[in-house]
Amino acid sequence: MKKNEYLKLQQEVARYNQAYEDGEPLISDYDYDQMMQQLKQAEKEHPRWRTAASPTQKAGAPVRRKQGVTVTHDVPMLSIEDVFTKEDVTAWVRTVQAKYPGALFSVEQKVDGLSMSIRYENGRMTLAETRGDGYIGEDVTLNAAVIPDVKTELPEDPGAFEVRGEVYLSHEDFERINRQQELSGGKLFANPRNCAAGTLRQLDPEMTRERGLSFMIFNIQRAENAALTGSHTEGLAYLRDTLGMKTVPGEQCRTEEEILRAIDRIGELRGELDYDIDGAVVKIDRLSVREEFPSGSKYSPGHIAYKYPPEEKETVVREIEVSVGMTGRLNPTAVFDPVHLCGTTVTRATLHNQDFIDRLGIGIGDTVIVYKSGEIIPKIRASVPEKRPEGTVTFRLPDRCPSCGGAVTREADASDMCCTNPSCPAQLERRLIHFAGREAMDIKGIGTENIRALIADGHLKDVADIYRLREVRDRLVEDGVIGREKNTDKLLDAIEASKQQDPERLLTGLAIPNVGRASARVLIKAFRSVDALMQADEEALTQVPDIGGITAQGIVAYFADPRNQNLIGKLKAAGLKMETDAAEEIPQVLSGRTYVVTGDVHIFANRAELGAYIEARGGKLAGSVSKKTYALINNDASSASGKNKKAGELGIPILTEEDFLADVPGETRAQPDLKV
Repeated sequence: MKKNEYLKLQQEVARYNQAYEDGEPLISDYDYDQMMQQLKQAEKEHPRWRTAASPTQKAGAPVRRKQGVTVTHDVPMLSIEDVFTKEDVTAWVRTVQAKYPGALFSVEQKVDGLSMSIRYENGRMTLAETRGDGYIGEDVTLNAAVIPDVKTELPEDPGAFEVRGEVYLSHEDFERINRQQELSGGKLFANPRNCAAGTLRQLDPEMTRERGLSFMIFNIQRAENAALTGSHTEGLAYLRDTLGMKTVPGEQCRTEEEILRAIDRIGELRGELDYDIDGAVVKIDRLSVREEFPSGSKYSPGHIAYKYPPEEKETVVREIEVSVGMTGRLNPTAVFDPVHLCGTTVTRATLHNQDFIDRLGIGIGDTVIVYKSGEIIPKIRASVPEKRPEGTVTFRLPDRCPSCGGAVTREADASDMCCTNPSCPAQLERRLIHFAGREAMDIKGIGTENIRALIADGHLKDVADIYRLREVRDRLVEDGVIGREKNTDKLLDAIEASKQQDPERLLTGLAIPNVGRASARVLIKAFRSVDALMQADEEALTQVPDIGGITAQGIVAYFADPRNQNLIGKLKAAGLKMETDAAEEIPQVLSGRTYVVTGDVHIFANRAELGAYIEARGGKLAGSVSKKTYALINNDASSASGKNKKAGELGIPILTEEDFLADVPGETRAQPDLKV
């Protein structure tokens, strides 16, 4: 490689790395790894080319150097050296065994998320910090405290110690967040890793709580207690079994054959896990000898990470669909011939935006290479130009909205193209569905089809028009827009009843960026009314527990918009409840309990209402069963679901709704107080 080629490659790798850290990856992890390997090889052949500015010499993400945010690590948080072949694994193992013939190893899942270390003193968490550049990170203690997997207080004090783990998102939570982002007009996240990283670094605890981050410990950084300073696997077992911490799955191995089999077993699990992994980590089990096997200034000693090759296949794009989101954003999706990847058949993948389409050069009829990000999310890695049929051209997003025909524009410094028509039916449909949904106003019976029919007939032009439908009741019955007399009256009654919903539900339905049900609850509790909230500035908003600066900015911007002020005025005139009842404080009788809710419910209206009931009484909700779970609430305790199975393995009780209510102090089975 010539030096000018090396410098160009160095710039490209740096650009791709920055885009990855910003949550907008431009290439696949596999392609990035291959480019990094080329860079390392060039520097190996020409050592004088390498400088401190090279991406190969940097351990992590740029750090926001701001007073009160950054922190210097007690123990450097370095990367793990990647290897890409089984031969590289065995060569490293043999190097260790040559010096320590009886060496033991741990083989673990390499969870794909954001690295975070936590310091403990006197049995309490004192600091949580991101990796940053490996030596200076960001203080994220407040965010870490609301992650259910993080122990803020320990059952016993093992002395001062520090652990390192991975903050990540389950596939279920990631899909939920992207659905919410689309509904509220936020930018969709490329993958769970970037969503988790972006969330943790926002320094907004309420956003962290809303999004449902998880945490898994994979290393003991330093410790005083002998139980944590000898064997790595025994140390993790102590954290897990004695202190109740969540640790990475792994197994202890002695021979290279056992290590390779463990790597293969982890590889076979990739399609079944509820979270992403991007490899298998092989570690020397004895902590005291790791320092004798360094891999350079960028990498932590005594570890290597085997990266699995991605499963990818070629297919042909047959159609490109363009949908319109709630804020008018055009969302292109490629529809292609079915391909089987990681145990499932996939036929669709997002094309993100015009920049992505142009960069890959994709048109209808093109052959593309499809893979699964994190073994779960179908993505297009590249097109195959040599297989392009004659006459095929790169797809262009339309300059007119496919829903309403309105003009489509692209904002400066943005990659999204949006319909500029505020009356666009596609945008209106998404807003109405969200507003009437279970998490918000919970208007039973309105449904997507009814909303579409009411828009088509000109009855709904914004969410406030829902509350004017009774004025045209006879016409609705005559035209049969939502059925005849009985169905129409039933829906109108449901709409009327929704006026008495708590203002936190109204606030949720407005789809203010980053304000979900939990955020709406704490905001209404603090300000007592929508009017008071509308007058609040950023300083007042950030005084509310768990409301950070980003969320506060979004709230102020929303209520400053005259269109939104007009909407609130119409909703107020319609008689919606704008002020919370001055009810007595609900006793926090479930404080200290963490529940997991699954399956159908019949006492509560839905699972969201059950969750709100738990949180209103001080309890916590988690998305998966762990040793910290107080109980799993499932009316079908005999089902073979994964959550039931996990609860059985851990000895966690499985409660019906009736059992749960009977277990709530001060509550009764017959007439539960369903205040939330």
